[in-house]
Amino acid sequence: MTTKPAARPRAPFFSSGPCAKRPGWSLQNLSTDSLGRSHRAKLGKARLKLAIDLTREVLQVPADYRIAIVPASDTGAVEMVLWSLLGARPVDLLAWESFGEGWVTDVVKQLKLKDARVIKAGYGELPDLGTVDARRHDVVFTWNGTTSGVRVPNADWIPADREGLTICDATSAAFAQRLDFVKLDVVTFSWQKVLGGEAAHGMLILSPRAVERLETYTPPWPLPKIFRMTKGGKITEGLFQGETINTPSMLAVEDYIDALQWAKDLGGLDALIAKADRNAKVIFDWVARTPWIANLAKDPATASNTSVCLVISDPDVVARGADAVAQVAKGITSLLDKEGAAFDIGAYRDAPPGLRIWCGATVEASDLEALTPWLDWAFAQEKTKLAQAA
Repeated sequence: MTTKPAARPRAPFFSSGPCAKRPGWSLQNLSTDSLGRSHRAKLGKARLKLAIDLTREVLQVPADYRIAIVPASDTGAVEMVLWSLLGARPVDLLAWESFGEGWVTDVVKQLKLKDARVIKAGYGELPDLGTVDARRHDVVFTWNGTTSGVRVPNADWIPADREGLTICDATSAAFAQRLDFVKLDVVTFSWQKVLGGEAAHGMLILSPRAVERLETYTPPWPLPKIFRMTKGGKITEGLFQGETINTPSMLAVEDYIDALQWAKDLGGLDALIAKADRNAKVIFDWVARTPWIANLAKDPATASNTSVCLVISDPDVVARGADAVAQVAKGITSLLDKEGAAFDIGAYRDAPPGLRIWCGATVEASDLEALTPWLDWAFAQEKTKLAQAA
Protein backbone atom coordinates (compact mmCIF):
# COMPACT_ATOMS: atom_id res chain seq x y z
CA MET A 1 0.00 0.00 0.00
CA THR A 2 1.37 3.42 -0.99
CA THR A 3 2.08 5.59 2.06
CA LYS A 4 -0.07 8.65 2.51
CA PRO A 5 2.07 11.75 1.80
CA ALA A 6 2.86 14.05 4.69
CA ALA A 7 3.08 17.35 2.78
CA ARG A 8 0.29 18.89 0.74
CA PRO A 9 0.67 21.38 -2.11
CA ARG A 10 0.83 24.90 -0.70
CA ALA A 11 -1.78 26.05 -3.23
CA PRO A 12 -3.80 22.99 -4.31
CA PHE A 13 -5.66 24.89 -7.04
CA PHE A 14 -5.39 22.99 -10.32
CA SER A 15 -8.70 23.90 -11.96
CA SER A 16 -8.67 24.50 -15.72
CA GLY A 17 -10.96 27.50 -15.36
CA PRO A 18 -11.29 29.62 -13.40
CA CYS A 19 -7.60 28.95 -12.86
CA ALA A 20 -5.36 29.59 -9.88
CA LYS A 21 -4.73 33.20 -8.92
CA ARG A 22 -1.19 34.42 -9.40
CA PRO A 23 1.35 33.70 -6.63
CA GLY A 24 1.07 36.37 -3.95
CA TRP A 25 -2.37 37.50 -5.08
CA SER A 26 -4.49 39.44 -2.61
CA LEU A 27 -7.54 41.66 -2.88
CA GLN A 28 -5.51 44.33 -1.11
CA ASN A 29 -3.19 44.49 -4.12
CA LEU A 30 -5.97 45.72 -6.41
CA SER A 31 -6.52 49.37 -7.20
CA THR A 32 -10.02 50.39 -6.04
CA ASP A 33 -10.27 53.96 -7.33
CA SER A 34 -12.42 52.87 -10.28
CA LEU A 35 -14.93 50.95 -8.13
CA GLY A 36 -18.29 52.63 -7.72
CA ARG A 37 -17.53 54.85 -10.71
CA SER A 38 -18.99 54.74 -14.21
CA HIS A 39 -16.95 52.73 -16.67
CA ARG A 40 -17.62 55.59 -19.10
CA ALA A 41 -16.03 58.18 -16.81
CA LYS A 42 -12.50 59.31 -17.61
CA LEU A 43 -11.01 57.10 -14.91
CA GLY A 44 -12.98 54.02 -15.90
CA LYS A 45 -12.10 54.34 -19.59
CA ALA A 46 -8.45 54.87 -18.70
CA ARG A 47 -8.36 51.63 -16.69
CA LEU A 48 -10.08 49.70 -19.49
CA LYS A 49 -7.61 51.15 -22.00
CA LEU A 50 -4.74 50.19 -19.69
CA ALA A 51 -5.99 46.60 -19.68
CA ILE A 52 -5.98 46.65 -23.49
CA ASP A 53 -2.52 48.23 -23.70
CA LEU A 54 -0.99 45.78 -21.22
CA THR A 55 -2.58 42.90 -23.13
CA ARG A 56 -0.89 44.10 -26.30
CA GLU A 57 2.47 44.48 -24.54
CA VAL A 58 2.53 41.18 -22.65
CA LEU A 59 0.95 39.07 -25.40
CA GLN A 60 3.09 40.74 -28.09
CA VAL A 61 0.13 41.64 -30.30
CA PRO A 62 1.11 43.48 -33.53
CA ALA A 63 0.56 47.23 -33.47
CA ASP A 64 -1.95 47.16 -36.34
CA TYR A 65 -4.21 44.56 -34.66
CA ARG A 66 -7.17 45.89 -32.66
CA ILE A 67 -7.98 44.62 -29.16
CA ALA A 68 -11.36 44.88 -27.40
CA ILE A 69 -12.90 43.84 -24.10
CA VAL A 70 -16.23 42.13 -24.84
CA PRO A 71 -19.08 40.48 -22.90
CA ALA A 72 -19.55 36.83 -21.94
CA SER A 73 -16.01 35.52 -21.62
CA ASP A 74 -14.26 33.71 -24.47
CA THR A 75 -17.59 32.27 -25.57
CA GLY A 76 -18.99 35.75 -26.14
CA ALA A 77 -15.91 36.78 -28.11
CA VAL A 78 -16.10 33.73 -30.38
CA GLU A 79 -19.85 34.13 -30.91
CA MET A 80 -19.38 37.78 -31.90
CA VAL A 81 -17.03 36.89 -34.72
CA LEU A 82 -18.87 33.79 -35.91
CA TRP A 83 -22.09 35.79 -36.30
CA SER A 84 -20.34 38.86 -37.72
CA LEU A 85 -17.73 37.43 -40.10
CA LEU A 86 -18.86 34.07 -41.42
CA GLY A 87 -20.90 33.48 -44.55
CA ALA A 88 -18.74 35.45 -46.96
CA ARG A 89 -16.91 32.33 -48.19
CA PRO A 90 -16.74 28.59 -47.39
CA VAL A 91 -15.52 27.70 -43.89
CA ASP A 92 -13.55 24.78 -42.46
CA LEU A 93 -14.43 23.95 -38.85
CA LEU A 94 -11.89 22.00 -36.81
CA ALA A 95 -13.03 20.03 -33.78
CA TRP A 96 -11.11 17.64 -31.55
CA GLU A 97 -12.72 18.41 -28.19
CA SER A 98 -15.91 19.84 -26.71
CA PHE A 99 -15.40 23.58 -27.28
CA GLY A 100 -14.50 23.08 -30.93
CA GLU A 101 -17.61 20.92 -31.19
CA GLY A 102 -19.58 23.84 -29.78
CA TRP A 103 -18.43 26.15 -32.57
CA VAL A 104 -19.40 23.47 -35.09
CA THR A 105 -22.89 23.42 -33.62
CA ASP A 106 -23.16 27.21 -33.84
CA VAL A 107 -22.11 27.38 -37.46
CA VAL A 108 -23.88 24.29 -38.80
CA LYS A 109 -27.08 24.21 -36.73
CA GLN A 110 -27.61 27.84 -35.73
CA LEU A 111 -26.18 29.87 -38.62
CA LYS A 112 -26.97 26.94 -40.94
CA LEU A 113 -24.10 27.69 -43.31
CA LYS A 114 -24.22 25.37 -46.32
CA ASP A 115 -20.56 25.84 -47.27
CA ALA A 116 -19.29 24.55 -43.92
CA ARG A 117 -16.92 21.59 -43.82
CA VAL A 118 -16.33 19.87 -40.48
CA ILE A 119 -12.91 18.27 -39.91
CA LYS A 120 -12.83 16.20 -36.73
CA ALA A 121 -10.57 14.04 -34.61
CA GLY A 122 -11.19 12.11 -31.43
CA TYR A 123 -10.05 13.13 -27.96
CA GLY A 124 -6.28 12.87 -27.75
CA GLU A 125 -5.61 13.56 -31.42
CA LEU A 126 -5.52 16.46 -33.88
CA PRO A 127 -7.39 16.44 -37.19
CA ASP A 128 -5.25 16.11 -40.30
CA LEU A 129 -4.25 19.76 -40.73
CA GLY A 130 -3.12 19.00 -44.27
CA THR A 131 -6.76 18.59 -45.30
CA VAL A 132 -7.68 22.14 -44.22
CA ASP A 133 -8.14 24.61 -47.09
CA ALA A 134 -6.67 27.49 -45.14
CA ARG A 135 -5.85 29.35 -48.34
CA ARG A 136 -9.34 29.78 -49.80
CA HIS A 137 -11.65 29.08 -46.86
CA ASP A 138 -12.30 30.75 -43.55
CA VAL A 139 -11.06 28.49 -40.74
CA VAL A 140 -12.39 28.19 -37.16
CA PHE A 141 -10.28 26.28 -34.64
CA THR A 142 -9.09 26.15 -31.04
CA TRP A 143 -5.35 26.57 -30.58
CA ASN A 144 -5.37 24.50 -27.39
CA GLY A 145 -8.14 22.00 -26.74
CA THR A 146 -8.87 22.70 -23.08
CA THR A 147 -10.87 19.51 -22.58
CA SER A 148 -8.56 17.16 -24.49
CA GLY A 149 -5.12 18.54 -23.67
CA VAL A 150 -4.22 18.61 -27.37
CA ARG A 151 -2.92 21.75 -29.12
CA VAL A 152 -1.76 22.67 -32.60
CA PRO A 153 2.06 22.57 -32.55
CA ASN A 154 2.36 25.68 -34.74
CA ALA A 155 0.62 27.64 -37.49
CA ASP A 156 2.78 26.37 -40.37
CA TRP A 157 -0.32 24.83 -41.96
CA ILE A 158 -1.83 28.30 -42.47
CA PRO A 159 -0.53 30.21 -45.55
CA ALA A 160 0.48 33.81 -45.02
CA ASP A 161 -1.09 34.79 -48.35
CA ARG A 162 -4.48 33.25 -47.54
CA GLU A 163 -7.74 34.61 -48.95
CA GLY A 164 -9.96 33.57 -46.05
CA LEU A 165 -9.84 34.46 -42.37
CA THR A 166 -8.49 32.33 -39.53
CA ILE A 167 -10.59 32.51 -36.37
CA CYS A 168 -8.71 31.12 -33.38
CA ASP A 169 -10.16 30.37 -29.95
CA ALA A 170 -6.98 30.70 -27.90
CA THR A 171 -8.49 30.84 -24.43
CA SER A 172 -6.22 28.26 -22.75
CA ALA A 173 -3.25 29.03 -24.99
CA ALA A 174 -2.86 32.82 -24.76
CA PHE A 175 -0.01 33.77 -22.40
CA ALA A 176 1.27 30.17 -22.26
CA GLN A 177 1.86 29.23 -25.90
CA ARG A 178 3.32 31.35 -28.69
CA LEU A 179 0.56 32.49 -31.03
CA ASP A 180 1.64 33.24 -34.60
CA PHE A 181 -0.37 36.42 -35.11
CA VAL A 182 0.76 36.75 -38.74
CA LYS A 183 -1.27 33.61 -39.42
CA LEU A 184 -4.25 34.59 -37.23
CA ASP A 185 -6.98 37.08 -38.14
CA VAL A 186 -9.11 36.68 -35.02
CA VAL A 187 -7.85 35.61 -31.61
CA THR A 188 -10.12 35.25 -28.57
CA PHE A 189 -9.48 34.38 -24.94
CA SER A 190 -10.79 35.02 -21.45
CA TRP A 191 -9.21 36.40 -18.31
CA GLN A 192 -9.85 33.39 -16.10
CA LYS A 193 -7.46 31.01 -17.86
CA VAL A 194 -3.68 31.40 -18.01
CA LEU A 195 -3.52 34.61 -15.96
CA GLY A 196 -6.06 33.45 -13.36
CA GLY A 197 -8.27 36.51 -13.72
CA GLU A 198 -11.96 36.71 -12.92
CA ALA A 199 -14.59 35.36 -15.30
CA ALA A 200 -17.32 36.92 -17.48
CA HIS A 201 -15.17 39.07 -19.78
CA GLY A 202 -13.66 38.09 -23.12
CA MET A 203 -10.88 39.52 -25.24
CA LEU A 204 -11.18 39.94 -28.97
CA ILE A 205 -8.16 40.60 -31.20
CA LEU A 206 -8.70 41.49 -34.87
CA SER A 207 -6.21 41.71 -37.72
CA PRO A 208 -6.55 44.41 -40.40
CA ARG A 209 -7.97 41.71 -42.70
CA ALA A 210 -10.69 40.88 -40.17
CA VAL A 211 -11.55 44.58 -39.86
CA GLU A 212 -11.78 44.80 -43.65
CA ARG A 213 -14.26 41.89 -43.65
CA LEU A 214 -16.35 43.63 -41.00
CA GLU A 215 -16.47 46.83 -43.04
CA THR A 216 -17.22 45.20 -46.41
CA TYR A 217 -19.51 42.28 -45.54
CA THR A 218 -22.98 42.32 -44.03
CA PRO A 219 -24.24 38.91 -42.83
CA PRO A 220 -27.76 37.91 -43.90
CA TRP A 221 -28.99 37.41 -40.32
CA PRO A 222 -29.76 40.00 -37.60
CA LEU A 223 -27.05 40.77 -35.05
CA PRO A 224 -27.85 41.30 -31.36
CA LYS A 225 -26.55 44.54 -29.87
CA ILE A 226 -23.69 42.86 -28.00
CA PHE A 227 -22.39 41.40 -31.30
CA ARG A 228 -22.27 44.66 -33.26
CA MET A 229 -18.80 45.99 -34.03
CA THR A 230 -19.57 48.39 -36.87
CA LYS A 231 -21.76 51.41 -37.47
CA GLY A 232 -22.49 52.87 -40.89
CA GLY A 233 -20.13 50.37 -42.50
CA LYS A 234 -17.16 51.40 -40.35
CA ILE A 235 -15.53 49.69 -37.40
CA THR A 236 -16.55 51.14 -34.02
CA GLU A 237 -13.15 52.44 -32.99
CA GLY A 238 -14.21 53.27 -29.45
CA LEU A 239 -14.69 49.56 -28.73
CA PHE A 240 -10.95 49.13 -29.12
CA GLN A 241 -10.17 52.06 -26.82
CA GLY A 242 -12.04 50.72 -23.80
CA GLU A 243 -15.58 51.85 -24.65
CA THR A 244 -17.21 48.52 -23.93
CA ILE A 245 -20.54 47.47 -25.44
CA ASN A 246 -22.08 46.83 -22.04
CA THR A 247 -21.11 47.51 -18.43
CA PRO A 248 -18.01 45.60 -17.31
CA SER A 249 -17.09 44.69 -13.76
CA MET A 250 -14.43 47.21 -12.83
CA LEU A 251 -13.34 44.91 -9.99
CA ALA A 252 -12.67 42.18 -12.57
CA VAL A 253 -10.87 44.75 -14.75
CA GLU A 254 -8.61 45.71 -11.84
CA ASP A 255 -7.93 42.05 -11.15
CA TYR A 256 -6.94 41.52 -14.81
CA ILE A 257 -4.66 44.56 -14.71
CA ASP A 258 -3.01 43.14 -11.58
CA ALA A 259 -2.43 39.82 -13.37
CA LEU A 260 -0.99 41.55 -16.44
CA GLN A 261 1.37 43.65 -14.34
CA TRP A 262 2.50 40.51 -12.51
CA ALA A 263 3.11 38.83 -15.88
CA LYS A 264 5.10 41.83 -17.07
CA ASP A 265 7.22 41.84 -13.91
CA LEU A 266 7.79 38.09 -14.25
CA GLY A 267 9.44 38.71 -17.62
CA GLY A 268 6.54 38.89 -20.03
CA LEU A 269 5.44 36.30 -22.55
CA ASP A 270 8.71 34.40 -22.71
CA ALA A 271 8.74 33.93 -18.94
CA LEU A 272 5.08 32.86 -18.87
CA ILE A 273 5.63 30.26 -21.59
CA ALA A 274 8.79 28.96 -19.91
CA LYS A 275 7.01 28.61 -16.58
CA ALA A 276 4.08 26.73 -18.11
CA ASP A 277 6.53 24.44 -19.91
CA ARG A 278 8.39 23.73 -16.65
CA ASN A 279 5.14 23.05 -14.85
CA ALA A 280 3.87 20.67 -17.51
CA LYS A 281 7.21 18.84 -17.49
CA VAL A 282 6.68 17.97 -13.83
CA ILE A 283 3.51 16.10 -14.79
CA PHE A 284 4.96 14.66 -18.01
CA ASP A 285 8.00 13.28 -16.14
CA TRP A 286 5.75 11.76 -13.48
CA VAL A 287 3.55 10.15 -16.17
CA ALA A 288 6.66 8.70 -17.85
CA ARG A 289 7.69 6.87 -14.66
CA THR A 290 4.18 5.92 -13.50
CA PRO A 291 2.56 2.81 -15.03
CA TRP A 292 -1.03 3.50 -14.01
CA ILE A 293 -1.48 6.84 -15.83
CA ALA A 294 -1.04 8.13 -19.40
CA ASN A 295 -1.37 11.41 -21.26
CA LEU A 296 -4.60 11.63 -23.25
CA ALA A 297 -2.62 13.42 -25.99
CA LYS A 298 -1.19 10.62 -28.12
CA ASP A 299 1.55 12.72 -29.76
CA PRO A 300 3.93 14.52 -27.37
CA ALA A 301 4.36 17.26 -29.97
CA THR A 302 0.70 18.21 -29.56
CA ALA A 303 0.43 17.78 -25.78
CA SER A 304 -0.80 20.89 -23.98
CA ASN A 305 1.40 22.66 -21.44
CA THR A 306 -1.65 24.14 -19.70
CA SER A 307 -4.66 21.80 -19.57
CA VAL A 308 -2.84 18.50 -19.13
CA CYS A 309 -5.38 15.71 -19.57
CA LEU A 310 -4.63 12.22 -18.26
CA VAL A 311 -6.29 8.80 -18.47
CA ILE A 312 -6.10 5.72 -16.26
CA SER A 313 -3.93 3.12 -18.02
CA ASP A 314 -3.46 0.52 -15.26
CA PRO A 315 -4.07 -2.87 -16.96
CA ASP A 316 -6.04 -4.31 -14.03
CA VAL A 317 -8.41 -1.35 -13.90
CA VAL A 318 -8.76 -1.09 -17.68
CA ALA A 319 -9.57 -4.81 -17.88
CA ARG A 320 -12.58 -4.22 -15.64
CA GLY A 321 -14.14 -1.93 -18.23
CA ALA A 322 -15.07 1.70 -18.77
CA ASP A 323 -17.25 1.95 -15.67
CA ALA A 324 -14.35 0.85 -13.46
CA VAL A 325 -12.02 3.38 -15.09
CA ALA A 326 -14.55 6.16 -14.53
CA GLN A 327 -15.09 5.04 -10.93
CA VAL A 328 -11.36 5.16 -10.13
CA ALA A 329 -10.89 8.55 -11.81
CA LYS A 330 -13.87 10.00 -9.96
CA GLY A 331 -12.67 8.45 -6.70
CA ILE A 332 -9.21 10.02 -7.04
CA THR A 333 -10.74 13.43 -7.69
CA SER A 334 -13.11 13.18 -4.75
CA LEU A 335 -10.53 11.80 -2.32
CA LEU A 336 -7.94 14.48 -3.05
CA ASP A 337 -10.58 17.18 -2.76
CA LYS A 338 -11.54 15.90 0.69
CA GLU A 339 -7.87 15.76 1.71
CA GLY A 340 -7.29 19.34 0.54
CA ALA A 341 -4.48 18.07 -1.69
CA ALA A 342 -5.99 18.96 -5.09
CA PHE A 343 -9.14 20.77 -6.12
CA ASP A 344 -11.05 20.46 -9.41
CA ILE A 345 -8.85 17.93 -11.22
CA GLY A 346 -11.57 15.78 -12.75
CA ALA A 347 -11.77 15.43 -16.53
CA TYR A 348 -14.28 17.62 -18.36
CA ARG A 349 -17.75 16.07 -18.41
CA ASP A 350 -17.70 15.36 -22.19
CA ALA A 351 -14.12 14.04 -22.22
CA PRO A 352 -12.97 10.47 -21.54
CA PRO A 353 -12.90 9.71 -17.79
CA GLY A 354 -9.65 10.76 -16.22
CA LEU A 355 -7.86 13.70 -14.65
CA ARG A 356 -7.12 17.24 -15.86
CA ILE A 357 -4.37 19.22 -14.17
CA TRP A 358 -3.80 22.88 -14.96
CA CYS A 359 -0.14 23.78 -15.41
CA GLY A 360 -0.32 27.43 -16.48
CA ALA A 361 2.03 30.08 -15.15
CA THR A 362 -0.01 30.97 -12.06
CA VAL A 363 0.66 27.45 -10.73
CA GLU A 364 3.98 26.72 -9.03
CA ALA A 365 6.10 23.72 -10.04
CA SER A 366 6.68 22.95 -6.34
CA ASP A 367 2.94 22.45 -5.87
CA LEU A 368 2.79 20.09 -8.84
CA GLU A 369 5.75 18.15 -7.43
CA ALA A 370 3.93 17.89 -4.11
CA LEU A 371 0.78 16.75 -5.93
CA THR A 372 2.19 13.67 -7.67
CA PRO A 373 2.67 11.52 -4.51
CA TRP A 374 -0.92 12.31 -3.59
CA LEU A 375 -2.06 11.10 -7.00
CA ASP A 376 -0.17 7.82 -6.51
CA TRP A 377 -1.63 7.40 -3.03
CA ALA A 378 -5.17 8.15 -4.13
CA PHE A 379 -4.92 5.72 -7.04
CA ALA A 380 -3.73 2.98 -4.71
CA GLN A 381 -6.70 3.62 -2.42
CA GLU A 382 -9.20 3.53 -5.26
CA LYS A 383 -7.71 0.43 -6.88
CA THR A 384 -7.88 -1.41 -3.58
CA LYS A 385 -11.48 -0.32 -3.12
CA LEU A 386 -12.29 -1.58 -6.62
CA ALA A 387 -10.71 -4.98 -5.92
CA GLN A 388 -12.53 -5.34 -2.62
CA ALA A 389 -15.86 -4.62 -4.29
CA ALA A 390 -15.32 -7.30 -6.94
